[in-house]
Amino acid sequence: GKAKGTGQPAEVGKATGAGTPVTAAGTAGAKVKPQHFDLPNKPKPEVAPAVTFQQNRRIEGAQNWQGSQYTAFRNYTSEWHDQGWWTQRYNRIVVIGGGAYYWNAGYWYPAWGYDQANSYYPYDGPIYSSTNNLPPDQVIANVQSALQQQGYYQGEVDGLLGPQTRAAITDYQRANGLAETAAIDQPTLESLGMS
Repeated sequence: GKAKGTGQPAEVGKATGAGTPVTAAGTAGAKVKPQHFDLPNKPKPEVAPAVTFQQNRRIEGAQNWQGSQYTAFRNYTSEWHDQGWWTQRYNRIVVIGGGAYYWNAGYWYPAWGYDQANSYYPYDGPIYSSTNNLPPDQVIANVQSALQQQGYYQGEVDGLLGPQTRAAITDYQRANGLAETAAIDQPTLESLGMS
């Protein structure tokens, strides 16, 4: 017979195939297939306020995160350049949720200045992804969904790395003995089975 829900578009903020609860113990080491979420792809400053650009801003506390899996966070500094500068250096750039992001060595980064009309960033830092086939909003939405299924995240799956999502990530990291980065990093994705 036909599987329930097949052939129907996913609701905004809902993944196709979502709804199967996942426990923290059940995800350790288990691979989770990324889902595609139909996201509104627009800024939501009322839920995830935009960060104000600060040239050469560093991620607070990152200097204390030990291990090569945090090098991108320790080395990150925000930069403002025009579209030509970004496209000459990076061949994968996407505009998602009101901001442009470039792909480099396993991470999505804000491309500040790429398009001044699209410079909404609720988080200023790297977003780890094990594949460049998954844009940053989809990475975030998959993390939100997993955290929601495990009871850490109560908000809408919107693909925005705002304060509520970052708090849920921190709670998950704390409960699972990970460094409390409030960021989507390699150890967190691995623990969730997404890497």
